[in-house]
Amino acid sequence: MTSDVVATAAEMPAANGHGDAHSTAGFKALMLGSIGVVYGDIGTSPLYALREAVIAASGGAGSISPQAVLGVLSLILWALIVVVTLKYVVILLRADNNGEGGTLALMALAQRAVTRAAGTIVLLGIISGALFYGDAVITPALSVLSAIEGVKLVTAAFDPYVVPVTIVILLVLFAVQSRGTARVAAFFGPIMAIWFAVIAIAAITPIMRHPEVLFALNPFHAVWFMLHHGIIGFVTLGAVFLAVTGAEALYADLGHFGKRPIQTAWLLIVLPSLALNYLGQGALLIANPQAVENPFFLMFPDWALLPMVSLATIATVIASQAVITGAYSLTRQAIQLGLLPRFEIRHTSESHSGQIYIPRINMLLLVAVTLLVLMFRSSSALASAYGISVTGTMVVTGMMGFVVIWKVWKWSAVAAAALIAPFLFLDLTFLAANLLKVLEGGWVPLALGAVVMLLMYTWRRGSRLLFEKSRKLEFPLADLVAMLEKRPPQRVPGTAVFLTSDPVSAPTALMHSLKHYKVLHEKNVILTIETAPTPRINPSERVRLEEISQTFSKVTLRFGFMESPNVPKTLAIARKLGWHFDIMSTSFFLSRRALKPAAHSGMPRWQDHLFIALSRTANDATDYFQIPTGRVVEVGTQVTV
Repeated sequence: MTSDVVATAAEMPAANGHGDAHSTAGFKALMLGSIGVVYGDIGTSPLYALREAVIAASGGAGSISPQAVLGVLSLILWALIVVVTLKYVVILLRADNNGEGGTLALMALAQRAVTRAAGTIVLLGIISGALFYGDAVITPALSVLSAIEGVKLVTAAFDPYVVPVTIVILLVLFAVQSRGTARVAAFFGPIMAIWFAVIAIAAITPIMRHPEVLFALNPFHAVWFMLHHGIIGFVTLGAVFLAVTGAEALYADLGHFGKRPIQTAWLLIVLPSLALNYLGQGALLIANPQAVENPFFLMFPDWALLPMVSLATIATVIASQAVITGAYSLTRQAIQLGLLPRFEIRHTSESHSGQIYIPRINMLLLVAVTLLVLMFRSSSALASAYGISVTGTMVVTGMMGFVVIWKVWKWSAVAAAALIAPFLFLDLTFLAANLLKVLEGGWVPLALGAVVMLLMYTWRRGSRLLFEKSRKLEFPLADLVAMLEKRPPQRVPGTAVFLTSDPVSAPTALMHSLKHYKVLHEKNVILTIETAPTPRINPSERVRLEEISQTFSKVTLRFGFMESPNVPKTLAIARKLGWHFDIMSTSFFLSRRALKPAAHSGMPRWQDHLFIALSRTANDATDYFQIPTGRVVEVGTQVTV
């Protein structure tokens, strides 16, 4: 999952995105931070992954042979090795977009590399982004539910309180988001480090009692299980995938921690701890098949159950925190890439621009997560809904990864296909296995993903149609400036800045200002804000200044898709380029468009209305670009779309 929660102790020197230039202390802090943020989701998978896989392998019979336990264990261990270690840690971490990772960063990287199939790449990005929101809703519900259910092993009387307690924890979790995550983030790494140490140590005793469980390291057992269990083996594969959910976070958090800290944390701490824990649970099941009720918690002695439930709850909250902030990060990228309307974005840290809070997304996630908990009421029921969104994202990531390896890394198409094909085949197999669970709950992430895809597609298509229609109606800027220089209207002191998305045409606000006020400022600036296909822009490339005439100039501000545009702060850079900018003597003119559906728009009627509804929810441009409200003049205009 994408995440903007970063360990404050690390002070984030990973601007290069690779972690090669860090000091030893900085590297250790980044590695510890990555353990807390990157691996929260995959680190809590042992709470339910093996249990669900064994139940699926038993075909509902409740008991399973030692040979089948070894087969399921082998599938889980080799999924961790092939999908997580080889695909993500070894290959995809190298596919960074100026140090940034994640599904939309990969989309932007692949889109730059191709010309003909750019539309297909954008569609893949929309699909993977939409599926992520499904994952962002299910992860908090499933993780917290599975942790709280551990208390039932202490006393069955707690059973009626599992759902209410889960909802209370989730309400608190979403309520504190507005305060920012910087303080909490400093504790994430150490807590998750303790979590991984505890789950590894607890597994040692069961493994020593039944060392034959180590045979699961031989992939022969995984192959044997699949060959001898037919459709049940295929269904089991869908549950096995629960062990690798969260693998996307390895790639998504590349920009926050760098490649080497993430790789080192996985290879030295996370993978060994997960492997030991799964082997320990397997050893327990070989000794006592009835322990399938909850093999994770039953590995611990009775006196340790309550402390472990508490630790598991904290770990699952951390896993949920990572995916929630990941939704904020993905939303900001989608807004900058033109896939969603502008939403209010609040910065919760002065030192880290990546730490943001989006109230609307927070509220939507809270409502969706609460509904899921009330609908499914147990982690086993909810596990059926999990996996489809993650496997879908992995399939899309593999496809875009092929384009990057072929076009950006300059490999031959055959070599790139040979490298990616085995992983893509495995991802498609996992996806097919998870699709068997559509009726049991798998429809939830698909429905959520479909809704988000529709919104993204509608906004992108509607924006393009609106831009094309507006351009036809607008007057060429060069012609207007020539006319005004030849016959200048009445001049007033100060500077007028006209915001426009099309620097070739005269801004609507300028045309209406001339029409109604019959005056022109002494200095006039046509301001365009561009979003680059890179995550961040070098300050030296931020501002482009072009003089059109003595009284008119064009200014273009460029921002990366991971950055939040601050117009006044950025315009200060223009002073170095010769433009004397004084915010107190400058007026910003914006055109506020009221949209009406046209008879023939290029979209179906219902989509016209959806686009208009989305445009009404968009955050005010004044707030989004952080322009002082006292310096803004808004000019209304009606446009059919």
